[in-house]
Amino acid sequence: MASALTPDRFVAPTVTATAKIVVAGAFGVGKTTFVGSVSEVPPVHMEETITRASALVDDLARTPEKSTTTVGVDFGRKHLGDDLVLYLFGTPGQARFRFLWEELIVGALGALVLVDPRDLDASHEILTLLEEAEVAYAVAVNQFDGAPLYPLAEIHEALVLEGNTPLSVCDARERASCMQALIQLTEYLARLEPRP
Repeated sequence: MASALTPDRFVAPTVTATAKIVVAGAFGVGKTTFVGSVSEVPPVHMEETITRASALVDDLARTPEKSTTTVGVDFGRKHLGDDLVLYLFGTPGQARFRFLWEELIVGALGALVLVDPRDLDASHEILTLLEEAEVAYAVAVNQFDGAPLYPLAEIHEALVLEGNTPLSVCDARERASCMQALIQLTEYLARLEPRP
């Protein structure tokens, strides 16, 4: 029988720092899958079945098998080393939930923006929101099966990212590549000047 003090239930006593990280991106880009892949606790998902009304509004062309959508927030937790814990908050992707995006980024140390290489334009709205809110971010290209493989330099240019904005490739279904994207984000955040 597992102890009530197992690390999957509680934060390790060696932890000295915590950070709120927002996992953002367009509808169907893989945010819920990403949070579920890296969370060390059972992730919290607020999913609802896609209704006929939603299907008329949300673009399901790239994800015809998608049957649910996030209508609130995804939540997960991940220790990075012995002293740092990340609290991960996944946003809903639809623009009509922008009010939630704006609430979720309050107090966030940074954001990881997932983008779909099949529709890079869909990520511009969230990138603009983060820049307007002065939330530092990194970008990870979620490499879907059969999606085009663009050089990162081309994606960097297409998204009009600043020169130092980290950009990586991940597969939201694979923990290792998701962890690399998170580590790249936290290393980037650690190099930034503290905000006044």
